[in-house]
Amino acid sequence: MRLKRSLMFSGAAVTVFCLAAIPSYASSHREAPGTTEQPKVDGTDFYMFRSYEPGRDGFVTFIANYQPLQDPYGGPNYFTMDPDAIYEIHVDSNGDAIEDVTFQFKFDNSLVNDTGIALNINGKTLPIALRAAGPISAPNDANQGEREAYTLSVIRGDRRSGTRGAVTNASGGGTSFLKPIDNIGNKTIANYPAYANQFIYNIAIPGCSTNGKVFAGQRAEAFAVNLGEVFDLVNFVPIEGDSAPGAGDGGGFPGGITQDRANDDLVGKANVTSLAIEVPINCLTGSGNGVIGAWTTASLPQAEIEDPSPTYEQTSLYGGSYVQQSRLSAPLVNELVIGLPQKDLFNAAEPTQDSALADYVTNPTLPAILDLLFRAPVNQTLGANIPNLAPTNFPRQDLVAAFLTGIPTLNQQATVTGSEMMRLNTAIDPTPRAQQSTFGVAGDDLAGFPNGRRPGDDTVDIALRVVMGALCYPVPINGTPTDLGFCDPADAPVGNVPFTDGAPISAAELKNTFPYLNDPIAGSPNN
Repeated sequence: MRLKRSLMFSGAAVTVFCLAAIPSYASSHREAPGTTEQPKVDGTDFYMFRSYEPGRDGFVTFIANYQPLQDPYGGPNYFTMDPDAIYEIHVDSNGDAIEDVTFQFKFDNSLVNDTGIALNINGKTLPIALRAAGPISAPNDANQGEREAYTLSVIRGDRRSGTRGAVTNASGGGTSFLKPIDNIGNKTIANYPAYANQFIYNIAIPGCSTNGKVFAGQRAEAFAVNLGEVFDLVNFVPIEGDSAPGAGDGGGFPGGITQDRANDDLVGKANVTSLAIEVPINCLTGSGNGVIGAWTTASLPQAEIEDPSPTYEQTSLYGGSYVQQSRLSAPLVNELVIGLPQKDLFNAAEPTQDSALADYVTNPTLPAILDLLFRAPVNQTLGANIPNLAPTNFPRQDLVAAFLTGIPTLNQQATVTGSEMMRLNTAIDPTPRAQQSTFGVAGDDLAGFPNGRRPGDDTVDIALRVVMGALCYPVPINGTPTDLGFCDPADAPVGNVPFTDGAPISAAELKNTFPYLNDPIAGSPNN
């Protein structure tokens, strides 16, 4: 059954969910002790949205990002994927928090002629130390000595024991796809956008009557966040310093931060590796109500033994069943919500197990940290005596509703199972890029966060305001302030403050075509 747009637009629940997103400041970069040891399987961001490229509104785009904080100049090996790992996007069609469809990427790295590019040096033929020996402009370019390929499988049912089918190249046939080399620089790759576009494949997906698309490769980081200052005990005043975001008039909170690209530590400075797939909607919704839930994972074999005589093909021996190392759906749940002792446990868990960590949502620690950091200076600035900046409406049922169940009139699935998944109502039409609100549903744009997540959605500012109690105040619904009944203003003394990290983002800064994220920043010329 497709939910009617008119029903989804009306009612307080829409605003509840747009505000009650998971508390987060950034996405999942180096968020747990285990992922710091295995950066190639560290999931950083997950996007899921109705495709807004003109003519593609019958599709859902998934983008799973891995390998955080890639310096553009990070050679000579750059950022290949782990050939021992599997990278997966899981889709729950009916709300039981169990995957119904899984898209599995498996990579294979190889050297041309088993050596890479080799040169004759005074009668001795020796492999060079670099991945390329000259300019590269096409897949399988003769100047490229190391290549990455991958297969893509669709698994229906259990991710390990379900029915598996190979995704094939709809244009040229075959089950192997190539990944472009990272953006080394403009001498090696003179026109990177044109080069990378050759690696966007039309694909035939088993069980789908319409072809989709796939791309795996380096992209420019799209998640805007004041990352360094956030982790330095929030080393800025996280309140809008202007009368409106970007106004530049200093009419906001005294000393508050203002919107400026200079506040952003990722966009324009770092790259990331993206696994992007575009899938027909009718291949995802199954027998549900048109709302899907999804999350990403990366897994490695259970056992690893270091090889004392490593080769290019093998530095370690792996064996046993795959064990999940990384998991991600909503931004930064593990990074700033889950406590240190359970971070690796969360990464290994499946959504059906999330109730075991529910205390971190019902009794969040993040507001208490902000209270410790800012109560005294806020009281001093305002000449006030606020006893606690953190909301006191425990348990935080406002966060539970959004975090675990979805909202009935927006994106709740046919079956409601408490679980941490990103949920998307596929019945809501995509919003063209030029009309998208960076505040998603909160900006009267139902196609945006938290109904899925688009690259141009500013999830940080929305979540900051929620964690400090925005839902305790009347919120505008169709222009009318409405009390949602979760708590009272007295429960959240600063819940009506326009919190922000000062790092803006918008869809206009990103591509309007698949795979949507911008081409990666070049390592050269000197950036």
